[in-house]
Amino acid sequence: MEKNVEMDEIKMNKATEIDEQKWVYDSSVDYKGRVPLRASTGGWKASFLIIAIEFSERLSYFGIATSLIIYLTKVIHQDLKTAAKSVNYWTGVTTLMPLLGGFVADAYLGRFYTVLASTIVYLLGLVLLAMSSVVPSLKSCGSDPCQEPRKVHVVIFFFAIYLISIGTGGHRPSLESFGADQFDDDHPQEKRKKMSFFNWWSFGLCSGVLLGVTLIVYVQDHVSWAAADLILTLVMASSLIIFCAGRRFYRYRKVSESPLTTMLQVLVASIKKRNLPHPSSPAYLHETQKSETNRRRLCHTKGLKFLDKAAIFDETQDSIDQKQNPWRLATVTKVEELKLLINMIPIWLTTLPFGVSIAQASTFFIKQGVTLNRKITDDFEIPPASMYGLGAIGMIATVTIYEKILVRLLRQSTGNERGISILQRIGIGMIFSIATMIIAALVERKRLRIVQENLLEGSMSMSVFWLIPQFLIVGIGDGFALVGLQEYFYDQVPDTMRSLGIALYLSVIGAASFLSSILITIVDHVTEKGGKSWFGKDINSSRLDYFYFLLATLTTVNLCIYILVARRYSYKNVQIRRTADVANCYDGDDRETMA
Repeated sequence: MEKNVEMDEIKMNKATEIDEQKWVYDSSVDYKGRVPLRASTGGWKASFLIIAIEFSERLSYFGIATSLIIYLTKVIHQDLKTAAKSVNYWTGVTTLMPLLGGFVADAYLGRFYTVLASTIVYLLGLVLLAMSSVVPSLKSCGSDPCQEPRKVHVVIFFFAIYLISIGTGGHRPSLESFGADQFDDDHPQEKRKKMSFFNWWSFGLCSGVLLGVTLIVYVQDHVSWAAADLILTLVMASSLIIFCAGRRFYRYRKVSESPLTTMLQVLVASIKKRNLPHPSSPAYLHETQKSETNRRRLCHTKGLKFLDKAAIFDETQDSIDQKQNPWRLATVTKVEELKLLINMIPIWLTTLPFGVSIAQASTFFIKQGVTLNRKITDDFEIPPASMYGLGAIGMIATVTIYEKILVRLLRQSTGNERGISILQRIGIGMIFSIATMIIAALVERKRLRIVQENLLEGSMSMSVFWLIPQFLIVGIGDGFALVGLQEYFYDQVPDTMRSLGIALYLSVIGAASFLSSILITIVDHVTEKGGKSWFGKDINSSRLDYFYFLLATLTTVNLCIYILVARRYSYKNVQIRRTADVANCYDGDDRETMA
């Protein structure tokens, strides 16, 4: 009799395995709202299509972003300090807007429709930008040369680029998390593919960046700004068509409830039960028997014990009906989700100085290139913004070598599926950012010495190739840190907040851009009081070498703090099967530590 029962169980398990191989049971649905068929939805087929869309968007974005400081100084006629602040403010808004876009995607529209709506807004911004360069009455000047641009051009120009910021705000967090959603975390093969997804996502992203800072910038320099704007508009229109064409191949996540409301419910419930004693065992904490939409169950952790009280069922006050009230009683999973977000705050804060360092690549690094000899032949001159492409090349090379060689070698030595932990990868990127700032400072010091020796010619006798090391190293650092940050904020946030997770990653760069502007203002004010500001009217009257050394020092101090924070960090703990067994868990990053 017992043998028959065992045989039945084995048959049932095999039938379940076969069924799970055919269908996807991770709470996703296909475009008709049904359980997705694994063979015809998601996976690399859908994700490569999404990566192609990201390639097009990054081509458009960096075609504008890398030349923005040049446009502001040459066409809008802003001085260097004002132009650098304008770029940092725009970059800051562009990379902080995803926080709003990610929230809208997770709580209301879903990722697909958020990408669709934001891409339309993005396209409108590009159309306005093209009109400001093409329509005679909206052009910067009626004739050349022009000492001051028309106000209507300035208004339309800034309105257009901030529309692009809004579009990027919905596009970036939703599209990246939508791409990662095409892989099933509960399927071993697809889980490993998801680990590679962020590397290939960065590869596609950097390929778009590379083309944007070479081809598009070349058109801006040698044809016209109008021609470049028209190309970008057509590219974005094409990406919108491509995105809609792949609709039937995608896996979708249903929007259940606002993740921020869930966090607030846990906080309110824990405050209401603040006087209750802690249970002797986590097994006495409340957890549902049935799996919830879009949620894998999380295991109980020992930290932030105050929040555990939200999951205590108080028999003296909680009736059966009140057990259904999320403002009085939360599950262990919801409590742990709030703990995850709180534990991520120190990591987010300690990555900001890294963001400040890499923000210089799109502002001061480009202006350095303007003052150097960029001639390859008598007829061809490298556009200064195209130097940014070296960073993209560095990142592409790093991601490719890491994915194809390093991960395989590191897996054998560490036993970790990722090769090294996510936080270790970020820390390595920070080391490269310090090296970038030191090298940039030394190169700038050499450039200023040449300017002083030859006031008439300036630094035109110095080749632009002197900037190659700092651009390449910043790209290598991005290949470690930025990819690590993407994976960290997607993987470690609650399952229902993954668009917001990508938004948190993007907000590191956004907040760092604002910090960079604030730091420039503070340093300018302090050094001006000391006699001469480090930031003059132009780059030759500035001391960017001092500023770069300052950033290297700040980033080094921050790296030490980051290592301390990372060593204490506990990764997301997910239950192996969807049961209410608190002990049935595994560590989200394979028990990794920042050792």
